[in-house]
Amino acid sequence: MSEEKVEKKVSVGLPISFSEFAKEPVKGVMFLCLVAVGYLYVDLKLNYNKQIDKQGIKIESLEAKIDDLSNQLRKSDSLSSSANSKILLLEQLGKIK
Repeated sequence: MSEEKVEKKVSVGLPISFSEFAKEPVKGVMFLCLVAVGYLYVDLKLNYNKQIDKQGIKIESLEAKIDDLSNQLRKSDSLSSSANSKILLLEQLGKIK
């Protein structure tokens, strides 16, 4: 299989020419500011979505840890209750003091 490289040339004209910029530099700078703000907005949204995805994964792992710890606590509580009842029974029978 041979790779064919297809070159596409995109020629986009600037929305403002240098002569227009020289005549009215404030409009040119405002256009550049508008482009910069648009770029920053899109970049912010993309980073925000990535952060939401990462936090969702982190939340799922923490919920799994909470479930494991809850099960361990339940077992520990059950064993502690069982041991306490045995000790109480042995004390009542006079086997231990």
